[in-house]
Parts: sequence; C-alpha cells; structure tokens
Amino acid sequence: MHRFEFIALMAGMMSLTALAIDSMLPALDRIGDSLGVTNANHRQYIVSAFLLGFGVAQLIYGPLSDWLGRRKPVIFGISIYVFAALAAMVAPNFETMLAMRALQGLGAAALRVITVSIVRDVYGGRRMAEAMSLIMMVFMIVPVIAPGTGQIIMLFGNWHWIFAFMATGAAVVGVWMYVRLPETLPVEQRRPFNPKTIAAGFRIVLTNRLALCYTLATTFIFGALFGFINSAQQIYIDIYELGDWFAAAFAAVAIFMAAASFINSRLVGRFGMRKLSHGSLLGFIAINLVWLIAHFVGPQPMPFLMFLTLFALSMFQFGWIGANFNSLAMEPLGHVAGTASSVLGFMSTVGGALIGAIIGQSFNGTSVPMVAGFFVVSIIGLVFVLIAERGKLFQPHNPAV
Repeated sequence: MHRFEFIALMAGMMSLTALAIDSMLPALDRIGDSLGVTNANHRQYIVSAFLLGFGVAQLIYGPLSDWLGRRKPVIFGISIYVFAALAAMVAPNFETMLAMRALQGLGAAALRVITVSIVRDVYGGRRMAEAMSLIMMVFMIVPVIAPGTGQIIMLFGNWHWIFAFMATGAAVVGVWMYVRLPETLPVEQRRPFNPKTIAAGFRIVLTNRLALCYTLATTFIFGALFGFINSAQQIYIDIYELGDWFAAAFAAVAIFMAAASFINSRLVGRFGMRKLSHGSLLGFIAINLVWLIAHFVGPQPMPFLMFLTLFALSMFQFGWIGANFNSLAMEPLGHVAGTASSVLGFMSTVGGALIGAIIGQSFNGTSVPMVAGFFVVSIIGLVFVLIAERGKLFQPHNPAV
C-alpha cells in the first residue's frame, strides 16, 4: 500500500472508536428518556460501558494477533462491532443498551490494539511517531464531525439511526481493510497462543520501566479526556444552554487537538518525542492550573468564551502528549508488539475510563469537578514521567527517539 492510503486506513480503523462515542453524545438525553433513565448522570454509563468493554477486550486481541496475524482478528472485531451497533439500535431497555455498548466496545478493541501493532510492524522510532501523529490527526477529525452528524441524523429521524450509521461506517472500513491491507506480521515472527507465552509477554511489558510508567502517565491523561466526554453533554447543554450549538463547541476543541497532532507529526522527527511530549505535559499542567484558579476567582459559571478558550488550549497540549507517550511506551517492545499494545491499551483505556467515570459522576451542575480532575491527573502523569526518566526531562535516549 502507498503510505498515504496506509495512514488513511489506519486512521479509519481507529476512528470507529471515536465514531461509536462522539456521534451519540448529542443524543444521550433522548436515549435516556426513551429507555427510562431518570438520573441524568446515569446516562454517562452508555459511554462508560463502551469504554470498559473496549479496554478489557484488548488483553485478548494483542496475543491473538501475535499468533494469527493482524488481519483475522481485525475482521472478527469489525463483525462484532457491526452486530452490536445494530442490536443497540433496537435495544428495548437500558440494561440491554449497556450490554450491547460493552459488546460494541469489545469489537472496537481489536481495531485499537491491532492498528497500533500494524503501525509498529511497519515503522519504528520517530517514523512510528510521525505515522501515529498523522493517524491521530485524521482520527481527530471524527470528533469534529461526529456530534454534528448525530444531530443531523436526529433532525431527519431518531437516535436509533445513529447506531445504523455506526454499523455502516464499520462495514465500509472492514471491506476496505479486507481488500487492500496485506498481512504485516510474517509467519516466522508469530508467537504461540498459550498461557505461558502470554504471561511472558505481559511480564516483559510490566517489568519495563519506560513502557509501564509511560502507560500509567497516559492512563491518567486519558482519564481527563474521558471525564470530559462523560460530562460534555451536561456542561455544554445544561450549564451553557448551547442546544444545537453543542456539536460546534465540541468540534472547536477537537480541531485544536487535530492541529496539535499534525504539528507534532511535522516536528517530532526533528526534535524527538521526549522534548515535545515533556514540554506539552508541563504546558498542560500550567493551563489546567490557570483554568482551575479562574473558576474560583471569577464569576460562576465561567463565561463561555473563556471556558472554551482555556479548554481548547489544554486539549492542544493533549494532542502533543497522546501519540508521543504511546510511541515511547511501545518503542522498547517491538518484539512483542501485539501483546504490548494490548496490555498498554487495556491499562490506559480501562484505567482512563474509570478515572473519567469518577470525574463524570462528580458533575454537580458546574464544570469545577471536571477542571479539578484535569489538573490532578496532569500532576500524577508528570510523576510517572519523572519515574520513567529517572527525574530528567527532555533527554533523548538515542537519536531515533
């Protein structure tokens, strides 16, 4: 495949996860009303159920793809994703909806784990970071357009058709992948699928200081993002009463994240992952601190333009952190890329989802719990980075990293 098509396909595979979350955010209140949910915070479980299924299943897909290769598990995961989306479309009650969302997350997990593994099969070092940045840039276009797409669908129908849209998108990506993507894991590099081999792969990951600490840092930073996703509908609609402008506000922040990923892809080859990600983490902490202080010394609620500006600046830093931290965690683990990707994905997604759920369920009618959560997790992320780097930031370990 040409590099452009390869990156586009990888981005499309990863984007199915964002599509499953972001396209339905404007519909959470209608889904809750339709399925008899009385507590507004409980609507967030529709997001959390997906993330938990998404995170837990990653433990299986990595070792499975190291055994069978990358193509078969991806096809299996897309098939589950499509089935679960169609089943959620006709869910008769809230419990069934949550079960199907967890199942949909289980299918999406194959795409997240194996996409990263495929990229690691093809690239290493800064070239992997460049590719992941471009993939993340395209991936971030989905949060820009998905909420608006969900709103447009509801203008002409109801929330059920959002799930039909998800299933259609997954089917298209699945056919593209089946027809165009060759197997990237040679037979001689495959690992047998048995408990001993899997345990050995997990031990390699969990005993590698850099991989483990950067994964834990990513987990807490992702917790901030998931906390916002859980609270977004309540903040934008309940506090700021944006109504139909919800999708535009959501897209404005996503554009900043996409821009950061693109800039990172252009600069990482020159400056390296550590300089860029460490600097952006410090910027993330500083902006979140200013944002939190402004909540206590300024009017309540914070003027929307100020809120959106600080939020966009914070997420711009996040866009520099994500791809680089993930690449730094994967860099020493190329010989067990599938298992490594699954363990790292499990920890960052399940841990991030739980942290995000705590932040989201703390919603009290103001945005203070979310902003406080952003600041706390950014500090914890810095602690883990310092442990990974033995207390020294901005120091490249070799010219390729």
